[in-house]
Amino acid sequence: MKSVLPVLTVIAAILGIWLLAVIPMNMHLVADQAQRDGAVVQPETPAARQGLSGAALAVRNPALIPLTYSFKRPRLPSPQQVAGEMYETIFAKKITSKRSLVYHGWVTLAPTLLGFAIGTGLGILLAVGIVYSRVMDRSVMPWAIVSQTIPILALAPMVIVVMGSMGIQGLFPKSLIAAYLSFFPVVVGMVKGLRSPSAMQLDLLRTYNATGSQGFWTLRLPASAPYLFASLKIGVSASLVGTIVAELPTGARAGFGARMLVGDQYGQPLVSWAALFAAALTAAALVGLFSAIERITLRRMGMAAA
Repeated sequence: MKSVLPVLTVIAAILGIWLLAVIPMNMHLVADQAQRDGAVVQPETPAARQGLSGAALAVRNPALIPLTYSFKRPRLPSPQQVAGEMYETIFAKKITSKRSLVYHGWVTLAPTLLGFAIGTGLGILLAVGIVYSRVMDRSVMPWAIVSQTIPILALAPMVIVVMGSMGIQGLFPKSLIAAYLSFFPVVVGMVKGLRSPSAMQLDLLRTYNATGSQGFWTLRLPASAPYLFASLKIGVSASLVGTIVAELPTGARAGFGARMLVGDQYGQPLVSWAALFAAALTAAALVGLFSAIERITLRRMGMAAA
């Protein structure tokens, strides 16, 4: 209960701030619509209302405040509106429907997992090379760091367009963007983990005349497990972000990124917000899955409390 209470407190604070922000954000739109519907609004003219902040307009028209939480095309949707849209598009639609977030979630999840697998494999291989080769440590590691300074919003369209011109479309280009974002955390974490054994432990292996491969499998790799799992949790969420970013410049018709784009282009903020929260829940589920695997693995290795 003690571990859950801080999380619930933060969630309650976020919801409270969100509920309060809905009023000033939507007040001008609600006031204009109410006046068109025949209600008396103060000030009477739209030009005069534009000179007031949303909060000041709410103070002068308190009867309109409840309408800010149910406005059809709000600037900031209320929590209950987003929850309703998510329920409608997750549970009330067939998963084969183009409006189903389950369908769009799978379209985004497939390249995410493929890109994460590519990035993780590449990251582990680079980390092993960096630890065991001074040349790679001095050459590859700086380039790996520099690669992360390139804005993903600039890189993603270039990769998608170039690969599209080569006839490569669909899953693989998005997976490359996901792999690009996920490999770096794995490299850094794995290098740190492989170098975590103390000098005394390494000297003990030399005393037993252990080979390099024996030292790797019996000492360095087990010692790197906690660092690797921490990196994997960062990498899998970064992969999801990379896939969504890759969907935005391509005019994709499916996926979380496509739903966000549709919501922005057609003035349907509920669609964008529902896709945004669905993506966040997907990332949380993936991180939770790796956390569970981490607990089981480390417990069996004797590195975590039962």
